[in-house]
Amino acid sequence: MKNRIARRMSVISPSLTLAISAKAKAMKQAGEDVVSFGVGEPDFNTPENIIAAAKKALDEGQTKYTPSSGLLSLRKAICEKFKKDNGLDYEPSQIIVSNGAKHSIFNACYAVLDEGDEVIIPQPYWLTYPEVVKVCGGVPVYLNCKKENKYKFTAEELKAVITPKTKMLIFNSPSNPTGAVYDETEVREIAKVCEEAGIFVLADEIYEKLCYNGVKPFSIAKCSEKMKDLTITVNGVSKTYAMTGWRIGYLAAPADIAKAIDSFQSHATSNASSISQYATLEALRSPEEDVQAMVQVFDGRRTKLLKLISQIDGVQAIEPDGAFYVMLVIGGLYGKSYKGKRIENSVDFADALLEGEKVATVPGVSFGADDCVRLSYALGEAEMEEGLKRIARFVAEMQ
Repeated sequence: MKNRIARRMSVISPSLTLAISAKAKAMKQAGEDVVSFGVGEPDFNTPENIIAAAKKALDEGQTKYTPSSGLLSLRKAICEKFKKDNGLDYEPSQIIVSNGAKHSIFNACYAVLDEGDEVIIPQPYWLTYPEVVKVCGGVPVYLNCKKENKYKFTAEELKAVITPKTKMLIFNSPSNPTGAVYDETEVREIAKVCEEAGIFVLADEIYEKLCYNGVKPFSIAKCSEKMKDLTITVNGVSKTYAMTGWRIGYLAAPADIAKAIDSFQSHATSNASSISQYATLEALRSPEEDVQAMVQVFDGRRTKLLKLISQIDGVQAIEPDGAFYVMLVIGGLYGKSYKGKRIENSVDFADALLEGEKVATVPGVSFGADDCVRLSYALGEAEMEEGLKRIARFVAEMQ
């Protein structure tokens, strides 16, 4: 009998982020008082002007198919965004609007990778990157990033892992899960290595607006025309405008790659939701002050979270400069026990913490960093403080 499930599906690992979140939600629904530092989703509602734009589109009957690459008006607005925010010039034909940034990442990998192509993934990494690479026939090659450098790799470290089979680098700045942000000098040095090797860069810039400490991200495609021709830049509205459920992401790519992706997407999904596209058009027109107000709230939470963590013996945090995550380093606790359960890894820690103190975190093994758990500070301040009290109590009870 032939296999019922295609072999390509066997390479995919289920998302521990969503698994932990689902368990925490089930406990909440059962009446338990759970604090969740799990899924990275702004706790703000989508701004009213964006919701109003979606309602207007519905009232006007904008419920039909759009071009597979997205509404022309939206693609033009995205071109304007790239010009204003990143100093990059693109034609609307180089923009593809998809069902979320995750979908854009899949499209980019599917269009570029052949069987056996190596893809360099800095570690810790967003847990979806290796899965997408594998299902597209690529081979993940992990580049370990050091804690002492805020989980950022250097150009020299990148050069050391490039082989004749290397086809792509996935470059996420600001980073999920570490919050690392590369400055212009660092990005230009990395770009030189990529140019010399002739490898593509998939630049995931979904958190670009969420930066702190005066740090500013820099788009690698801006480094040179050659680098721009090797870069596929992915972005979206989920994080910046609290639109996770609207499912709109987009990418900018060299013309030949964009054309290939558009052709594929036309068969795979037709187009992204027309209503969500009209809402996104309004989001991109929103005042920058609206975004900065949310960033200030996140920055306040980040500062408080780091202070509270510093008061817990046995753990430490690597200060993030972007996104809304903190990697809590817990490796020093391994070998200890909590209520008779020995803690040997990040899954043990996360499970025991959820069961014992009703606090949900994401095991670092999901991100290639088994000595950590990830905390999201996209939750209310009072809830965050309560969660840290429980973590402190949990750690204090370990023997």
